[in-house]
Amino acid sequence: MPRLFLFQGFAIFFWTGEDGEPVHVHVAKGHPSAHATKIWLTRNGGCLLASNGSKLTKRELANVMDFVMANHADICRRWRDYFHGDISFYK
Repeated sequence: MPRLFLFQGFAIFFWTGEDGEPVHVHVAKGHPSAHATKIWLTRNGGCLLASNGSKLTKRELANVMDFVMANHADICRRWRDYFHGDISFYK
């Protein structure tokens, strides 16, 4: 599980083996967890909450989603590099 960022105490990462899915990240406090929050990236540079398994507060979630949007291009590039191919988007 490659960690992409550590932001305000949250690990933002990919799960290995999810290259068949649209581009997304997982978010968990401190380190990767099976109960992580999942955020889809959209084609227009935004993001959508898929699930909040980490139970982030509204404020934490807003901050993390702003960070994900600000790093959208980098996340997409790293997805392509890690999963060796094209990406698709949720919407």
